[in-house]
Parts: sequence; structure tokens; C-alpha cells
Amino acid sequence: MGEECKKTIYLDNAATTPMCDEAAQALSAALAPAFFNPSARYMPSAGVSEKINKARALIKSALGGSLGEVYFNSGGTEGNNTVLFGAKGRKGSRIIIGEGEHDSVYAPAIELKNSGYDVCFAPINTDGSVNFEKFKELLNENVSLVSIMHASNETGAINDIAKFVRATKKVAPDAIFHSDGVQAFLKLPLSVASLGVDAYTVTAHKIHGPKGIGALYVKRGAKIKPLLLGGGQESGFRSGTESSPLILSFSAAVQNEYEKFDENYSKLCKYREYFVKKLREQLQNITIITPLENSVPNILSVAFENVRGEVLLHCLEEDGILVGTGSACASHHESRFKKLFGLDESHLDGVIRFSFAEENDIGDVDFVVDRVAAHVKDLSRTVRQ
Repeated sequence: MGEECKKTIYLDNAATTPMCDEAAQALSAALAPAFFNPSARYMPSAGVSEKINKARALIKSALGGSLGEVYFNSGGTEGNNTVLFGAKGRKGSRIIIGEGEHDSVYAPAIELKNSGYDVCFAPINTDGSVNFEKFKELLNENVSLVSIMHASNETGAINDIAKFVRATKKVAPDAIFHSDGVQAFLKLPLSVASLGVDAYTVTAHKIHGPKGIGALYVKRGAKIKPLLLGGGQESGFRSGTESSPLILSFSAAVQNEYEKFDENYSKLCKYREYFVKKLREQLQNITIITPLENSVPNILSVAFENVRGEVLLHCLEEDGILVGTGSACASHHESRFKKLFGLDESHLDGVIRFSFAEENDIGDVDFVVDRVAAHVKDLSRTVRQ
């Protein structure tokens, strides 16, 4: 007889999420009928264009983006790059980004620094949030651009973006303020108008939509130059023929998550609360990095004593449990983040990011934590020997 098939328990939803049925069905339904180029002048194309605009309106509403417009793109990385390179201001001006930003903000910032811009990195607290007082010390009248993520992809820590915006505009009224909202969109109550941001990045594959499609909210009057030039699609902001099937699938995912937001938020809070409770019952020497009272409810970063996170990840994989060690987009993220969390040497290499979705069954938590505890005890025993 063959080996018994193990149930897969997927706990790396901050890296990507499985597509929901609604998004998959919308994608499949749109592949053939929506093949027309939305920019063409005949009636079938006009129909596709109308569907795209309805999708745009729905996503704009979910963002609370009444003060601006939503432009479709290929995802979070393109959205972040568009703002960093399109709103950089004059050479020599100051750009401030959070020290813990995703690499799709951090790498462009390094490129700009090497090109002669005064790029400053606002220090983060040990929970992954940006230190507000130290951020304020970096502000001056020469600031042209600020980019602070709404929720940390490493720890889930939430930054009070409205407070950062107010502080920035008080000192540098013309500065563009951008927030990477990839991990916050539809995980938190949200109104970009209330936040006061000039630009806000979202992507579909973090909310059970397809990969390869995202959007950038831009406030009216914000001066951000296009990254891609060509045929002038997306009102001239992002050239390239729109991927109507992906856009319609993205819209379906947004609608599904938006309608179930309260229910899903409650599920995620209860799931994580129980997960933490069971972890603390079984393991004494752990450090919960995620600030549980100030974070998105679907992320839990934990540092285990005397184990290597990657080794623990593969041990859990053999049990059918899939977790992360941090951002899946950065091959070198550990070298940049490990020391920022203020961990002691015994916990430094043992960081695991568990990230949940509303589909996760709370009934699996006992099994997952049992396996985590068993592996941690075995691995730490090997280290002591």
C-alpha cells in the first residue's frame, strides 16, 4: 500500500492565498468573453471596458478612496516601484522609508540613494512597527517622499498611518506620502481618505485573488509620474493593455472579502488567540514578536529558542504543515530583519511566521502546536548536546 495521504494545513497566507471560488469562477468566465482589447472602438470592447470600470469602482469603494482614483497594475511590487520612482522629487531631496519595508520599497530606495537622493530609514521597534518619535526626527522641509507600510509583512504590526501623514504634512506639505497596504487591505477596517495618504498599494493574491494583478490608489492632485509609458491606458497612468480577466477576478475576490469582512475578522482573531494560548501552554521559552494588541489578526511571528527557523519549517512540512520564516519575496530578508527584532542569540535564528486565513480550521490548532512543540524540543535538545 502507498503512503497515506496527509492533510495539508496551509499557514503561510501572508506569502500568498489560495484563490477563492468566486475569483476563480470570475477568471474562468472572463477568459473567453473578455478577450477584446478594452481600448478598441467597437462595441464588444466597450463592454469589456465597462466591466473594468465597474471593477475599479468596487475596489475604490472597498478602499474608501473617494478622494482619488484606482489604477490597475501587475501587483504590489509594481505599485511600490511606481511611487518610489515616480514621486522621488528633485535629486538631493529627502526620502524617508521605514527600516522594515518590504523589499519592493527598500530596493528602489537603495537605488535612489545610490543615485544621489538623501534616503533615510526610519528605525523600527522590536515588534516591526516604525518608531514614530525617531521618524519625526528625520522630517525636514526638504522631504519629497515618505513610504511607511500600513501593516508589517514580517510581524503584522500596524502603523498609525494617519498620524505619520499629519506629522509629515506639517513639516513638508508638498511631500508625497505613500503606504504599502498589501498586508492590511481587507484585514483591517480601512479608508484611505481618512488616512490622508497620497498613494496606497494593494494586490489581489493576498486576498484570495489571482497573482499578477494589483492596484494603486492615487489621491487627486498627487504628483506621481507613470513608471510605464506607451499607449496611455489607465488614464495615462499605467500603459499596457489591461488584463481584463485578472481585473474581474480581482474584483470578485474584493467583493467576497469585503462582504464577509466582519465575520472573517472575528474568525481570525479567535484563531490566533487560541493558537497563542496553546503555544504558551506547551513551550515556555518562546518570544511572541507580533504585538497582539496592535496587528492584523492573520499574522503571528514567533521566535523559538535554540532552533533554526528554516529547519523547523521543513520538519513541519513533513507533517503537512506549511509555514513561513518571513517575506517569501526576499531571499535575504533574514539578514536584514533578524537583528531589528532585538532578539537574544538563542532566539535569533528561530523565527517562524504563521499566517492564517478564514478557511483555516481552529480544530487543527492542537495538532499544529503539538507538532511545533515536539520538533522544537527535539531540535533544541540536539543543540544542547
